[in-house]
Amino acid sequence: MFYFDVQRITFLLSAHFFNGWKYYLCGMISEQFFLPKYEPKVPQSQTVIWSAPSNIALVKYWGKKPVQLPANASVSFTLSNCKTITEVTFSAKKQKNQLYSFDILVDEVYKESFRPKIESFFDKAQEYLPFLSLGHFQIRTTNTFPHSSGIASSASGMAALALCLMSIEKSIDPTISEDFFLAKASFLARLGSGSACRSIEGSIVAWGSHPAVPNSSDLFGVALNRPWHVFFEKYQDTILIVEEGQKQVSSSTGHELMHNHPFGQQRFEQAQSNLSHLITAMTQGDLDEFITIVESEALTLHAMMMTSNPAYLLMQPATLSIIKAVWDFRKSTQIPLCFTLDAGANVHLLYPKSAKSEVLAFIEEELVVYCENGRYICDEVGEGSIRLNDYPN
Repeated sequence: MFYFDVQRITFLLSAHFFNGWKYYLCGMISEQFFLPKYEPKVPQSQTVIWSAPSNIALVKYWGKKPVQLPANASVSFTLSNCKTITEVTFSAKKQKNQLYSFDILVDEVYKESFRPKIESFFDKAQEYLPFLSLGHFQIRTTNTFPHSSGIASSASGMAALALCLMSIEKSIDPTISEDFFLAKASFLARLGSGSACRSIEGSIVAWGSHPAVPNSSDLFGVALNRPWHVFFEKYQDTILIVEEGQKQVSSSTGHELMHNHPFGQQRFEQAQSNLSHLITAMTQGDLDEFITIVESEALTLHAMMMTSNPAYLLMQPATLSIIKAVWDFRKSTQIPLCFTLDAGANVHLLYPKSAKSEVLAFIEEELVVYCENGRYICDEVGEGSIRLNDYPN
């Protein structure tokens, strides 16, 4: 009975083998692994609440293939304090004349502007969650960080929503194992926002096939549960808010501009190489190498933006001033403080917990002047998503 028909591997593995063979066959898994093995039916009415963290990439993913697949592997720190809390209430009663029936409330305010993004996500996920068109969803979501802070909320938001939907699916199919649950939640989150697949588990997550990451996959993120050096326990991330509000150029547009980018292929190869060296550095506690790679990745990300066609610039003068000040501080104090950037002007300062008091003093004395309204957010590496209400309901 045991055979490797990829089209039906989900029937053989998901319920019976996935726990013991965690990700062992990731290289063989296709999207069809996540198709449901139950007949579509209306779930019971229920409310599910999940918290999912934001994440900060150390090796960046920039450029993608259909559908939401990365052009290169990436790895990220899962954060602890910056997270999205989402409550989904499902009821069998459906609004008429709608393929998908849902309401979306952000901070208890109805947000019609969010409807197209949720509809697009449901369109992509419908094949894997057929109950999406069979009832009504009330989605309440809130962030622990300000929406205008420049921290990517799409990753934590789509991860929290995907986890809620997976809890509803598990009420239909109780045979779903914990490993399959997390893998499929990551797979679904990716359909809404690529980096969201790295916000399911913690504390260090890789996404994308890579020879240095056993069982890695382009389809979902994989937690790297190896013995990291003690330096990286509770590693700190302080986010300096240089510019609040929405970026002038969206990340989706930026990814698209990597098609036919003159330096695109070299960039993808660089990221693959950097990921291998970063894992070695984090295992051995080589902070000098860690810093070199992380800062190079941040600057290369923005170099790709500046050399796209059309070119664009998301860093601000204050961003550059902070970078220079960090370099000067590190040189004068020998404290292993480094920076990274997302696709925006804000700066993430990364450093060991043992250096927290010195770094916070440095921020207050020299860097806060570059922060809009003097704002910055203190965070640290966390452990991933958490269900906030009991299961089952």
